[in-house]
Amino acid sequence: MSHEPRASWKQHAAPALCLALCLALPAAAAPLDALLTALPEQGSSRVLLELGGDKLARTLDFSTAREGDPAQPASRSGDYSSLHLTGAVRVADGLWLTGGLWQRQIDGDQDRYRYRGWLASGLWRFTEAAGPRPALAMRLSAWGNRASETLTTTPVHVPGAVLDTVTISKPSDRQLQADLLATWKTTPKLNVTAMLGLGRTRLAYGALAATTTRNGCHYDLTFTGNDIFGELNAPCTSSSGVIRQFFDSSGDYGVDVAKEIAWQGRFVQVGVNAAWRDGPWSAAAGLLLHSARRDEVDRILRARGDPAYQHNRTVLLDGGYAYTPQITLFARLQLSSHLFLDEIPVTYNSSTSRNFGSGFSTLTLGLRGAF
Repeated sequence: MSHEPRASWKQHAAPALCLALCLALPAAAAPLDALLTALPEQGSSRVLLELGGDKLARTLDFSTAREGDPAQPASRSGDYSSLHLTGAVRVADGLWLTGGLWQRQIDGDQDRYRYRGWLASGLWRFTEAAGPRPALAMRLSAWGNRASETLTTTPVHVPGAVLDTVTISKPSDRQLQADLLATWKTTPKLNVTAMLGLGRTRLAYGALAATTTRNGCHYDLTFTGNDIFGELNAPCTSSSGVIRQFFDSSGDYGVDVAKEIAWQGRFVQVGVNAAWRDGPWSAAAGLLLHSARRDEVDRILRARGDPAYQHNRTVLLDGGYAYTPQITLFARLQLSSHLFLDEIPVTYNSSTSRNFGSGFSTLTLGLRGAF
């Protein structure tokens, strides 16, 4: 077995390493927090269901190119869609249990990524609304996103090297969140809610791998922590006079895999919304302000002169018509100032952060049931 000198690997593939580690998680389920209320009741109904499908209002920008780098042209043909099913059960007066599932699909130029989202929460209303006094409730929730694998087949070009594919297994994010809700019954038809939420985020992944071509030969790259192992792949053989295996460490290039693609952090959010109902018609509007503090990854971004986005504004507009007493048709428009920032944290890392400067807007159509 032969080993390539360390200096040679640094010279030719080091620029590719940082990008490979961070691109392994391409851009891809937060609760609809902007419309939370301490009074989810709809008459005497004890079970609430919602089935909806989301579609982008405009194409996504999945560009990872650095400014002035002609080898990495911007990609502006991305698309996103999702389906979700949520349900809530009133187990006692003022006590609700909620669950939800999301199936999200993100399309780039050549690759397609699927993420599954989940949500489990409980809401306890400990003070009822009376006159000017609001109803007060506490919600505790856990939610996240996960993919079995993400595979990028679009070649990643950097000076001196090309990564043909980048693969990561079991990428995920998990959140624990607590919200305090205050809802005023301002009129018989109109409720107004204010909210404050705190939470923690943790990202994880199973394994990271990539392939590259050097001197006409294919190499498989595997990563264990910050250690890199490269092995020659067919059709080349060691008898051809090429390097068969090599070892290196990403730490030598200022890259820490876990801190950059499996970060942890905390967030706080505040919001306000209004919900109106009159006969078969209903409408709601909400504003949510979200701020995140991530361990290490944002500091690394700033040290490299790259953008680190920590704040997001989301506006939700919702309208519905009760086709029957139990079934409501609804449409919802979501506008966010930064792409996926607080909905799908697993997509944010030290390479993709540049994408989060763009806005995100979706239109949702679906059905609600109250039984």
